[in-house]
Amino acid sequence: MTKEKLSKTTISLHWIVAFAMLVIMAMGIYMHETETFALYPIHKSLGFVALFVILARIAWRMKEGWPEDASDSAEWQKKAARAVHWILITGTALFPVSGLMMSVAGGNGLAVFGMELIARNPNPDNPAKALPLNETLAGLGHVVHNALVPIMVLAIVLHILGAVKHHLVDKDVTVSRMLGK
Repeated sequence: MTKEKLSKTTISLHWIVAFAMLVIMAMGIYMHETETFALYPIHKSLGFVALFVILARIAWRMKEGWPEDASDSAEWQKKAARAVHWILITGTALFPVSGLMMSVAGGNGLAVFGMELIARNPNPDNPAKALPLNETLAGLGHVVHNALVPIMVLAIVLHILGAVKHHLVDKDVTVSRMLGK
């Protein structure tokens, strides 16, 4: 990884996580807004699978370090970019973890594409509802999961705007190196 070129692994992990997060977040927002409960199993499955790629990306980032700045932007812009990158990488890990907390601690278990990994905890008094294993942990997961949505949407918008600025205004290699050129 140099100022002009990023490794294929860095590029691949970035785009896989970016695409997964956009799809999963869009699905989550749609489900929340329209109460389309039938999509929850797919949303949870995608989030669970994405968690492993996200963890690989974090491990890779720890091993390789952060890419060098490709431009001579003002110091405040570099600090803002670092903050946005930290929000994005932290948020991508917190989304699936908080979702797991919500589901598993809420007694809903975990099934990944139909394969039950953690059994649902049925409520004997009301079989349609799950019996929470830990309401506090499930509630915390719910709060974190929901609070992340506007934070991550804003961070993604800022990230994209920063990339556009680098490409059109600074005319540096930031975007081209992330595209593997």
